[in-house]
Amino acid sequence: MYYVDPHIHMVSRTTDDYETLAKMGCVALSEPAFWAGFDRGSVESFRDYFRQLTEFEPTRAAQYGIQHFTWLCINAKEAENVELSREVLKMIPEFLNKPNVLGIGEIGLNKNTKNESTIFLEHLDLAVAHDQSILIHTPHLADKYTGTRMILDMLTGDSRINRGRVLVDHVEEHTIGDVLDEGFWAGMTLYPVSKCTPARAVDMIEKFGPERLMANSAGDWGPSKPTAIPDLILEMRRRGHPESLIRRVTYENPCEFFEQSAGFQFTPPDLQRREKST
Repeated sequence: MYYVDPHIHMVSRTTDDYETLAKMGCVALSEPAFWAGFDRGSVESFRDYFRQLTEFEPTRAAQYGIQHFTWLCINAKEAENVELSREVLKMIPEFLNKPNVLGIGEIGLNKNTKNESTIFLEHLDLAVAHDQSILIHTPHLADKYTGTRMILDMLTGDSRINRGRVLVDHVEEHTIGDVLDEGFWAGMTLYPVSKCTPARAVDMIEKFGPERLMANSAGDWGPSKPTAIPDLILEMRRRGHPESLIRRVTYENPCEFFEQSAGFQFTPPDLQRREKST
């Protein structure tokens, strides 16, 4: 079965990971801008990072038949530096017309601070001004519910926001209902030690249904598993779910959400094979 990973950080993965993903059936992925493990000190370091996301990674992925898409922002961990954040925000439009850019993300909150909220709102302004979709990071562990509620309040308080073009990621059992009830898309992140296991994700699919719901690995430089979506597929099969439901959550839903972005120039693998045979 083909699948799409809508949130994975391939700049922190090896080329062996690309090969493994391709063998597992991954045909496309999207890579949000994120924290590098340390705070970057200048706008030029972000410019180089965005070049990596829009120039180098698509080429690396293509070697394994995977189509690479990306999102641009300054991550919530670095948003405490408001001055630098605003310099990065001014620079981002240089990259929004790159062929693999889907929108603004992953923006959100980390420690639910005033500065983080300020830069979150300014990212929303940028997304609206340039007609961009939005991908959102919700905080970890104890801060998750409070931070998610703060994010939802800021989003719903802005009448300019098209809720169908916003993906709120890293949902868990205590936040998924609020996200879906407000009309946003929800992403379940499958981590080995935090966030959500495949079994818990299937529980949420069974409770809430597949509409506006997708799963991702969010694989990065920390404890994570880039092949987590195949684990979810296996768990759904173990429980007897039909292939049509599995395909909807792991392939059709990400494509439906991404199709709202001009940068999602995706060629389905079946069409690729037909083109090669003619």
